[in-house]
Amino acid sequence: MMSMETIPAKTGFTTDLAGQAVAGLVPRLRRAAGAAALAVVVLLPNVAAVQARGPEAIADTAERVMDAVVNIKANQRQAQRSVPMPQMPPGSPFEDLFNDFFNRRGPGGPGAPGPQPNQRASSLGSGFVIDAGGTVVTNNHVIAEANEITVVFNDGTELKAEVVGKDAKTDIAVLKVKSDKPLKFVKFGDSEKLRIGEWVIAIGNPFGFGGSVSAGIVSAKQRNIRSGPYDSFIQTDAAINKGNSGGPLFNLEGDVVGINTAIISPSGGSIGIGFSVPASIAVPVIDQLKEFGETRRGWLGVAIQDVDDDTADALKLGRARGAMVINVDDKGPAKSAGLEREDVIIRFDGKDIRRSNDLPRIVAQTPIGKEVDVTVWRGGKEVAKRVTLGRLDETPQKASVQTREPQNNTSSAPVLGLDVTPVTADLRRRYNIKDGVDGVVVTRVDPNSVAAERRISVGDVIVEVQREAVRSAADIRKRLDTLKAQGQRRALFYVATGPEGTLRYVTLPIN
Repeated sequence: MMSMETIPAKTGFTTDLAGQAVAGLVPRLRRAAGAAALAVVVLLPNVAAVQARGPEAIADTAERVMDAVVNIKANQRQAQRSVPMPQMPPGSPFEDLFNDFFNRRGPGGPGAPGPQPNQRASSLGSGFVIDAGGTVVTNNHVIAEANEITVVFNDGTELKAEVVGKDAKTDIAVLKVKSDKPLKFVKFGDSEKLRIGEWVIAIGNPFGFGGSVSAGIVSAKQRNIRSGPYDSFIQTDAAINKGNSGGPLFNLEGDVVGINTAIISPSGGSIGIGFSVPASIAVPVIDQLKEFGETRRGWLGVAIQDVDDDTADALKLGRARGAMVINVDDKGPAKSAGLEREDVIIRFDGKDIRRSNDLPRIVAQTPIGKEVDVTVWRGGKEVAKRVTLGRLDETPQKASVQTREPQNNTSSAPVLGLDVTPVTADLRRRYNIKDGVDGVVVTRVDPNSVAAERRISVGDVIVEVQREAVRSAADIRKRLDTLKAQGQRRALFYVATGPEGTLRYVTLPIN
């Protein structure tokens, strides 16, 4: 396993030499003129003080919170399938040999390949206690489908745990243990106040070594690693390894600011890129799991996508921001509030939407039934709407296993590097196009075109160009000519993909 390498400071000064180095500079600085020299004299001792205070605070904090951090042992019984005995043809010269071997080693014999007792599949992780009554928080993936969970405390005490609730989308689980004495616990802090470069501490059970402490800094905030719809991770270089999952990330005040969840590593060990679910996301989920045993999230009823620079230019938005609406659920709150396709949601309930992944997280954390103000960009100006949120249906949806057959059609007509042709019954079957999706089907993509860069593929259906339905290549050319005459440099193509007819906008330059 790869271990995290300690990089020396670029100054080259060790702690012991720092005082001597500063002392040696003072006579020279006294001879220097003006406030600049004075500023340097003041700065160096302050840096040394910060460096000295960091490690001391880490030790004090770790000592205070260690007993609230636990190890999680999760077991799942799995039935082992029996190994079939080979059958030799009657009269085979090896028949007696095999019969003798498997009669001796068959059911009941040593090394029997017959039915075996259930086996245990185990996983190890970390967690932490959040109240004196025994509520424990960990990752959902640590306990998975376990039917036996044990919480191991720092003093070696082991308590059986019951699952209160779990949420796969944020990878959070809440457990409950019963203890005959009050338990040491920790509280959550405000992860929104974390600063990049701030010291943090991870404590957990890496590779089965319980009660391990590692320290580092906040490397970044609001990281989207595409693990779920509500990604906004804290990135840290504090060592996080297998077994740290579900453990707490502390600030130097001893408050939990994150739940350690994932790492990026080619070896399985820490390379200084770890991710924690921030407390601002975790706490509402934990509260709901404690109260209801499940999550109850707000629902707006729109499908969205990112707004890039080209799309912002096509919509005269000025700069890339917000979440672009690509579809509105006919039964959702957004529909009754008057939201439309191609609206860009730039503000929701008083919060600016900088990127599309901001919106699902904010909506999910908003109380069901709350009436909120929504600002959208439409037709070159801001439009205000009010939406009453519904409740998100989190029932898992079955994915289609159908695939498209990537065949070309020689009757296609080219436009913007795409060969397109009207959707026919034959093409609908060939490319597995969803019923109700109409337009022109893409039968060839020039690999050197912008359309290829934007991931338009054979079998995709172009439904509209800049809010106008198209049914032929001539329709597309006519629409592009009109937009070009209006001074447009780019056009929004509304594209349906796959057997589910997933819709998205693709911005292409007008030639």
